Amino acid sequence: MAATAVRYLRSVGAATAAAPGAVDPLPRPDLRAVAHDERPPVDPGAFRRVLGHFASGVTVVTAHGPDGPAGFACQSFASLSLDPPLVAFMVARTSTTWPRIARAGAFCVNILGADQGALCRGFAVSGADKFAGVGYAPAPATGSPLLDAVPAWVDCRIQAVHTGGDHLIVVGRVEALGATEGDEGPLLFHRGAFGHFES
Repeated sequence: MAATAVRYLRSVGAATAAAPGAVDPLPRPDLRAVAHDERPPVDPGAFRRVLGHFASGVTVVTAHGPDGPAGFACQSFASLSLDPPLVAFMVARTSTTWPRIARAGAFCVNILGADQGALCRGFAVSGADKFAGVGYAPAPATGSPLLDAVPAWVDCRIQAVHTGGDHLIVVGRVEALGATEGDEGPLLFHRGAFGHFES
């Protein structure tokens, strides 16, 4: 009866004193349907097909933790900031390698050259010993695996991690970096296949 009276008083704009321990209910969610003039969600197959037209470089992101070296092939890598020096890469939230890199707190981005497609494929598989037969040395700042014969590398500590849908956006602060002086071009990925520049 008292609750009914309070609801009535509120409906007519009268001031009411809340009962001890009473909590106002949460507002009702704004429910809505997709209008006729709105686009339906993007088809995942179309998303992959169209975005595949964007050519990218290819990297292997590595780290070294208590349980040994870890790494995965990554094409979603980019420079982010010059001051401070930051880079970023994206990794699927379902990745089994990412937790090992997160625990290490640091990583090395190994930028692959045109002839390193097989190396990339080795790090793209799940569940295998990705470092079998792969030579590497500790990167100078973090000790993360710096793979042999890569044309360039970026050694980082994890600065921040953000959620981006079904991926995580990992921001790294650059501690050291380097590149070889050779003329080897980059390994490219375009529409599901590897490629390279021709001069």
